[in-house]
Amino acid sequence: MSPLEYLKIRPLRIEDLEAIVAIDEKVLGEKRRDYWEKKLQMMDDKAPQVSLVAEVQGKVLGFILGDISGWEFGVPDTIGWIDTIGVDPAHQKKGLATALSQELIQRLKAIGVRTIYTLVSWNDWDLLQFFHAMGFTRGDMINLELKI
Repeated sequence: MSPLEYLKIRPLRIEDLEAIVAIDEKVLGEKRRDYWEKKLQMMDDKAPQVSLVAEVQGKVLGFILGDISGWEFGVPDTIGWIDTIGVDPAHQKKGLATALSQELIQRLKAIGVRTIYTLVSWNDWDLLQFFHAMGFTRGDMINLELKI
């Protein structure tokens, strides 16, 4: 059975916390429930809600967290962000991340977003290739950091 055959993409709900924690633990090898609880609560407090989950027969197999800029750093509210994508490792490379990303892009476009940003580690070639395949190019903002 192909997951895409029964795929349903819907808005992320706070009740999806346990599924997201489980997927994240499978991907990273550590359980970060507190982190996700805070992150989802912050998202739940914002409007409009643009984060999504992919489920097959009622089971969450992946998620994508999106946001809209509210003029932070001088960035206008026509800017959207992809914060995090997570797909259960047993279901990766089957089109779930692409389906989630395409749906998020369409939803952001429908509410007036004209540009979408995301941050990717320069050394994460798989993720860079994924975003390149989605049509992302190198933007005009530069990520700066100071290690202390």
